[in-house]
Amino acid sequence: MTRLGRFAWSVVTYDVLVAAWGAYVRATGSGAGCGRHWPLCNGEVVPRRPRVETLVELSHRVTAGGALVLTAVLAVWAVRAFPRGHRVRRAALSAAAFMGAEALIGAALVLFELTSHDASAKRALSVSLHLVNTFLLLGSTALAAFWASGGAPIRLRRQGALAWAVGVPLAAMVVVGASGALAALGDTLFPATSLAAGLARDMAPDAHWFVRLRALHPLVAAATATLVVVSASVVRALRPAPAVRALSRVATALVVAQVGAGLLDIMLLAPVWMQMAHLVLADATWIALVLTAAAALSPRPQPQPQPRPAAIDAGAIASAARDRAAR
Repeated sequence: MTRLGRFAWSVVTYDVLVAAWGAYVRATGSGAGCGRHWPLCNGEVVPRRPRVETLVELSHRVTAGGALVLTAVLAVWAVRAFPRGHRVRRAALSAAAFMGAEALIGAALVLFELTSHDASAKRALSVSLHLVNTFLLLGSTALAAFWASGGAPIRLRRQGALAWAVGVPLAAMVVVGASGALAALGDTLFPATSLAAGLARDMAPDAHWFVRLRALHPLVAAATATLVVVSASVVRALRPAPAVRALSRVATALVVAQVGAGLLDIMLLAPVWMQMAHLVLADATWIALVLTAAAALSPRPQPQPQPRPAAIDAGAIASAARDRAAR
């Protein structure tokens, strides 16, 4: 593994942790801790006598700024290390673009006051877009790390059923991730006092649509998990390479753990730590699926021609035998 590859993997890990801390900010209602100010916090660089919510929001901005710097370093490093058009360079530059979009979405949430107890459709759209962009950011950074570590390039032409087997689960994960972000927002804005009360509220005819989506999300997640497990088996059958087998099994294990974490989240009434763990598992599952697709769609190694054995010259052998006998 190259130094750039190790650095890229560390950036992927850091980005997942930053996303988890962002879930903590949302789940604790600390998104408005800096008021309607960005990038300043309550109009100051360093707030004086800050509240707990301000410290939480400010710490998230600092860690997100660190992610922005690390992604910029990755992009510059890739541009300097690889020629124009190289897959590592393209992936790193894509990650930088998605990181910039991530910062803009976060700024919009603050400037338009789509934080704290806001339950508008604008916030729903922003939260869903935020999650999808985070997936794209993590996927691009993971591909840069994978390719900088020696991963082969992908080829989309003439892949047939294999392309569908890796593409459909990725699309389903984007959908279930967006619905999960809205379900988590519903848990924050409309917390349940008990499991029975939560189920009753989910089914109430006058329930907020965030709450109704909270009841629909587990069904979508279970269907997506089943799709991932089946697709992973198909991918292993179509491309039984060691890397594909390993990565697809990791994706299968993670999606099963994700479903288990979702059920536990429901039974425990969505505590903050469980919401963070649920998001980390979702991000890890997405990364595993992206890497599985990259490994499966790489061209098959061509068998190297074996050298033909040299022809046996019977005359030369007989001549050599006569010479030894004469000596």
